[in-house]
Amino acid sequence: MAVRTLKVDEDILNANDKLADALRSRFDASQVFVMNLMSSPGAGKTSVILRIIEALSSKYKIGVIEGDIASDVDARKIAKSDVDVVQINTSGACHLDANMILAAAETIGLDGRQLLIIENVGNLVCPAEFRLGENVKVMILSIPEGHDKPLKYPLMFTESSALILNKIDLLPHTDFDMDELRKTVTAMNPGIRIFPVSAKTGEGVGGFVGWLEEKMTGA
Repeated sequence: MAVRTLKVDEDILNANDKLADALRSRFDASQVFVMNLMSSPGAGKTSVILRIIEALSSKYKIGVIEGDIASDVDARKIAKSDVDVVQINTSGACHLDANMILAAAETIGLDGRQLLIIENVGNLVCPAEFRLGENVKVMILSIPEGHDKPLKYPLMFTESSALILNKIDLLPHTDFDMDELRKTVTAMNPGIRIFPVSAKTGEGVGGFVGWLEEKMTGA
């Protein structure tokens, strides 16, 4: 009898993509703009989200879906900003998938919402492979991680519409080469926008928030 090989990864991604397409249609029908925010652990996703909330919550109804392997530490931080937040614990999975987002979207509600931010699980590999029905993928690279990360984890950089370079207040204390980073990333993804910011001090955050608003409004 012939041996048949099942391509499990391909089947999983195909099923996820179909659900992501359905999610995107649902988000569009509800006029909700969705940003999938990705990074390695500790790069500053939650801090950046808090800055976005600070800048935009008076103009838009914002919701946040928090993805973590365990705990609700970040979700509790965001809840203090008086926005709706739902926690997803993946119990070991290194990424969020469309099925998780479907359940979270039903919990958080879409009526009247204008911006939904998904904070993906901290990982530089898996999250970029799974579509979540988002309008844009945005990734954060923190300065202490080094300018060579795009060479080691290219998919994350090629899939993202924008790259936030966080913790630029630490630049004087590192050997991070900003010019080399820009050269590498733009060669991989010529259309990517790069925003050097410090979530700690607020420096540069306005530039990214302005870009995000343009994407939300179609300006």
